[in-house]
Amino acid sequence: MENSEIKYKRIILKLSGEVLRNEEDGEPIDAITLNNICEEIKQIHDMGVEVGVVIGGGNIFRGIQGLQGCTIDRATGDYMGMMATVINSMALMANFENLGVPVRVLTAVRIDKVAEPYILRRAIRHLEKKRLIILAAGTGNPYFSTDTAAALRGSEIGADVIIKATKVDGVYDKDPMKFEDAKKFEEISYYEVMRQRLKVMDSNAFSLCMDNKIPIMVLSMKEKGTIRRAILGEKIGTIVHS
Repeated sequence: MENSEIKYKRIILKLSGEVLRNEEDGEPIDAITLNNICEEIKQIHDMGVEVGVVIGGGNIFRGIQGLQGCTIDRATGDYMGMMATVINSMALMANFENLGVPVRVLTAVRIDKVAEPYILRRAIRHLEKKRLIILAAGTGNPYFSTDTAAALRGSEIGADVIIKATKVDGVYDKDPMKFEDAKKFEEISYYEVMRQRLKVMDSNAFSLCMDNKIPIMVLSMKEKGTIRRAILGEKIGTIVHS
C-alpha cells in the first residue's frame, strides 16, 4: 500500500465503550467483538497510518447516567467512568498485542502499574515509532466527556481527522432510528451542524474541532473494512469540516 493513496495519515479514532458490549447476555466486553474491532484497526495501522484510539467506558459505567438514585457526586462518578475507560483500553491493548500490533496505553490519570502517563511528546514519539496508542481516562478531569478527550488529543497531536464510530452510518437531519424519512449528509459544515443543532459531538468537543479546523468523520463499523475505505478517501459516513 503506497502512502500516496492514504488520505489521512494521522488519526484519532473515537469508539464508544458500548461497541464492546455483548447485546445478548449484557457482558461488558465481548471477546469476538473486541477481536473484530482490533482487526479492523490493525488493517489501517498496517497501511502506515498513525493511529490514536480513544474509547469510552459506557459498557461498564456511564458517569452521571450511572449515578441515578445514588448519593455519589458528579465528580466522583466521572472519575469512576475514567477508570472504566482504562479497563477497556487494557482489553484493547491485550488484543492488539495478540495480533502482533505494537501498542502503548497512555492515561490521563496516573496508574503507573498498568499504563504510561499521557505526555504529549511521548505520545507523538510512539506514533513516529509506528506504535498504536490508546489514550485512556479521558482528559483526566471530571465534567468532560471522552468526545472532548478525542478532540483535545487530536488537536494536540495534529491529527488529520477525528473518526467517530457510532451505531449509525453518519449524520442525519433527524434520528434515523425514529424517522424513516431522515436525510443523511455526505458532508456538512461546522456552521450548519450548529445551526441545525445536530448531534455530532458534545459542545466542548465540537468547539475544539471547529477552532482547530480538524475534520470530524462519523461512520459505523458494522461493515468490515469501513475504516480502511474511509482512510483511502472513499465517501463513507459523514464528514464535518469548514
